[in-house]
Amino acid sequence: MATSSSALLRAPRLRFSSSSSTLSRLSTTTTTSLFSASSSQAYASFANQKQRFLSTKAFRSLRWSATTRWSHGLNWRGCCSSVSLRAQARTAAPFLDRNLSTSATEHAFKKILTSLPKPGGGEFGKFYSLPALNDSRIDRLPYSIRILLESAIRNCDNFQVTVDDVEKIIDWENTYPKQVEIPFKPARVLLQDFTGVPAVVDLACMRDAMKKLGADPNKINPLVPVDLVVDHSVQVDVARSENAVQANMEHEFRRNKERFAFLKWGSSAFHNMLVVPPGSGIVHQVNLEYLGRVVFNTDGTLYPDSVVGTDSHTTMIDGLGVAGWGVGGIEAEATMLGQPMSMVLPGVVGFKLSGKLHNGVTATDLVLTVTQMLRKHGVVGKFVEFYGEGMGELSLADRATIANMSPEYGATMGFFPVDHVTLQYLKLTGRSDETVSMIETYLRANKMFVDYNEPQQERVYTSYLQLDLADVEPCVSGPKRPHDRVSLKEMKADWHACLDNQVGFKGFAVPKEEKDKVVKFSFHGQPAELKHGSVVIAAITSCTNTSNPSVMLGAGLVAKKACELGLQVKPWIKTSLAPGSGVVTKYLLKSGLQKYLNEQGFHIVGYGCTTCIGNSGELDESVASAISDNDVIAAAVLSGNRNFEGRVHALTRANYLASPPLVVAYALAGTVDIDFDKEPIGTGKDGKSVYFKDLWPSNEEIAEVVQTSVLPDMFKSTYEAITKGNPMWNQLSVPSSTLYSWDPNSTYIHEPPYFNDMTMDPPGPHGVKDAFCLLKFGDSITTDHISPAGSIHKDSPAAKYLLEHGVDYKDFNSYGSRRGNDEVMARGTFANIRLVNKLLNGEVGPKTIHIPTGEKLYVFDAAMKYKAAGQDTIVLAGAEYGSGSSRDWAAKGPALLGVKAVIAKSFERIHRSNLVGMGIIPLSFKPGEDVETLGLTGHERYTIDLPSKISEIRPGQDVTVTTDTGKSFTCTVRFDTEVELAYFDHGGILPYVIRNLSKE
Repeated sequence: MATSSSALLRAPRLRFSSSSSTLSRLSTTTTTSLFSASSSQAYASFANQKQRFLSTKAFRSLRWSATTRWSHGLNWRGCCSSVSLRAQARTAAPFLDRNLSTSATEHAFKKILTSLPKPGGGEFGKFYSLPALNDSRIDRLPYSIRILLESAIRNCDNFQVTVDDVEKIIDWENTYPKQVEIPFKPARVLLQDFTGVPAVVDLACMRDAMKKLGADPNKINPLVPVDLVVDHSVQVDVARSENAVQANMEHEFRRNKERFAFLKWGSSAFHNMLVVPPGSGIVHQVNLEYLGRVVFNTDGTLYPDSVVGTDSHTTMIDGLGVAGWGVGGIEAEATMLGQPMSMVLPGVVGFKLSGKLHNGVTATDLVLTVTQMLRKHGVVGKFVEFYGEGMGELSLADRATIANMSPEYGATMGFFPVDHVTLQYLKLTGRSDETVSMIETYLRANKMFVDYNEPQQERVYTSYLQLDLADVEPCVSGPKRPHDRVSLKEMKADWHACLDNQVGFKGFAVPKEEKDKVVKFSFHGQPAELKHGSVVIAAITSCTNTSNPSVMLGAGLVAKKACELGLQVKPWIKTSLAPGSGVVTKYLLKSGLQKYLNEQGFHIVGYGCTTCIGNSGELDESVASAISDNDVIAAAVLSGNRNFEGRVHALTRANYLASPPLVVAYALAGTVDIDFDKEPIGTGKDGKSVYFKDLWPSNEEIAEVVQTSVLPDMFKSTYEAITKGNPMWNQLSVPSSTLYSWDPNSTYIHEPPYFNDMTMDPPGPHGVKDAFCLLKFGDSITTDHISPAGSIHKDSPAAKYLLEHGVDYKDFNSYGSRRGNDEVMARGTFANIRLVNKLLNGEVGPKTIHIPTGEKLYVFDAAMKYKAAGQDTIVLAGAEYGSGSSRDWAAKGPALLGVKAVIAKSFERIHRSNLVGMGIIPLSFKPGEDVETLGLTGHERYTIDLPSKISEIRPGQDVTVTTDTGKSFTCTVRFDTEVELAYFDHGGILPYVIRNLSKE
């Protein structure tokens, strides 16, 4: 099975059978030049010759073949000297000359495969030793780059991964500025259910496509470990109740029974797939506490753990020293099938930490400060690596908090190399002593362990930043973006400035006469009131903070002090606590603090992502009416990582990210319009004013309760039972077939149309002719705008579809829960109620102008009208298009709407890749140019000229865009690698994989 599923994705490394004399001649001439001349020049020559060959007729007659196993098999054979890379390359040349099709079974680094002895005798296994290369350049490499290097060496077969790729990584100091492409094979894939369901839908659909093409559908099977944690479906329907967990889980299963059964089917139909049932925890905390291996030992070969995930906050595992980041669902699916990822060798920003956090300053304050610094510095597409003497002051949970928010500061990774703190955490979380010993021994032997007790070798970074931890002060971020940090002492002034400012990321444009208005209403018979800035949602939620005992127990201490002083959260504020794992509940109970959180309304509502992804549930009808009828700028305060407008709740236009203890403090205050230094939070039972300082615990108080309450046995007992499920999960019955039986009437799981009428011949590249502009955007359009994850608005096209299919409004569920149904998701594309489409001249909402008729329509309806007329469409956008959560439907949806290209000032990394993966052309305006400077109204028709042959398109080349008004301008086509061009040639990454696998 492993052999059959390793068809190659990397276009420059495609391998064919030796039956063609044309290819035989090509391999002889190109491989000789590759290994006799300078490697970079020769490889370019080889790639050019191969590219010319790919466009010939002879290419089309060749039979694909593949015999490589994914690294878990480690079925390597071969030779090669290890004196130097170029010597290895020269040694490798003879067998490459003989036959390209045999090269995949050879291994260029066999002689550095080294035994790793156990301290007490025997061996842990063998590993590919970086020190054995005896290359001084490796000592200067950032630790994060060493992980890429080890992967390239271990997987080097001079075919999928070449010696030249290894040389590029070793010479990182000189090659990273050149934007060179390298292959990377992650050790595993991580999914959550929102993104996991469409991934499994695609795999099931790919099996059907393989069958239709006459190939073996079982070739579609994960070859690397795939862990799927069901955590994104629970909503806060019930809060402030001892029964909230059970009640919300019952609602969750009632809404999601069909998709949960589908996932359970997938766990048995596909090999190598672990599904962690609902109610177990948040995917990233489970990954940190349980799934993360740090070092793999597979069939006696040791190598670093690495992971790509279909959630952008997969980066949280970087805090454990595991290289991990978010990718689109379509990229993850290819990785599951054993395909190497293509990536640009990144720059690495060195971030030095020194000093110590002041008393009362939390890890959340630190991460919001780091996020602002890195966002300002500019780290998109880069790794960030943390180092310095301040590292010893940060717990592993603190590091994971910083790593978690990598997407918010724009980096691919925020990496913390393994050190003694990591090892202590592994022991705390129940990893065995032998496992921890193996991890430490391997990483030390391979120069991947940091020991701050020893002199530090100087490492080279792309650029440098430094932060004295003593400079960090309490803060929040908001009201609409995670990198808009506000010092706590400046919060009141900043809030009033936001009320005054023009509508924007820091403005609501409230008229002066309206600023102080008070709305009085009745809440279940009690008098209640709201003002601008009143808190209506206070949620301890999200992967960012709920894995950190210091801030979770800190929140409990604030609640305890409030109870003792006689303060109480107002009953109309929707309070909730959603722990990242069952371990949190155990230590909150052990500490005795959960009862105080309950008294303040912070009952546990479920184990999963809730408010942070928009699953905040409905507000009480009286509160909702008071807000909407009086245009109140209501606030949510949450311990999350995302606060884009419209995400948390449609009625909370101001959303602030804060530490869990601050969430409790703001809930007690009832407003964000407060100066905690000067104004009292409330009046105690003794009639005296209670201030922030009276509630805030000291670092010593927190450390003491952490020390006595967080115990290794809690982790062991929690995770021993994690895959056993719960009665509702275990009662789900699923078929045993390996092909899925699609139900045409299902509104959750629907067979997508991606492979309809697919043939063995790729469609080739396409330009755009006389396209209309479907939407015209400004900056910072997020994936939440493009593909909402929250509730389905009752007047939307998606709602109309569901009602027509017999679904009551109360059972609509969220967009995220219906990602397995393309009909719903296409209608949900660009359906965000806060969408600002400049074609509407200031009107906000999910509509657009149908240019030919001038009609104002829902975006979906306009798109269908264009498609029915056979007219192409494009999207015009500003900077940071597609920022936010990694969401494959933000690319799939536009593709189904008929969008052929997106022209933007800049793209978020994952989203740009996803657009390519769905066959949409991403184009960037030239620096200094945009929609405004070019005078584009969006009413023009656009033609984008692309060559008709893929061999004539280069990554990053310039193309001309012309309009029917006579204007023309030059853009950069954002196919960044040769591999992406191959995807585009095939109409997307999934058709590419299917054609390759079916030709084996």
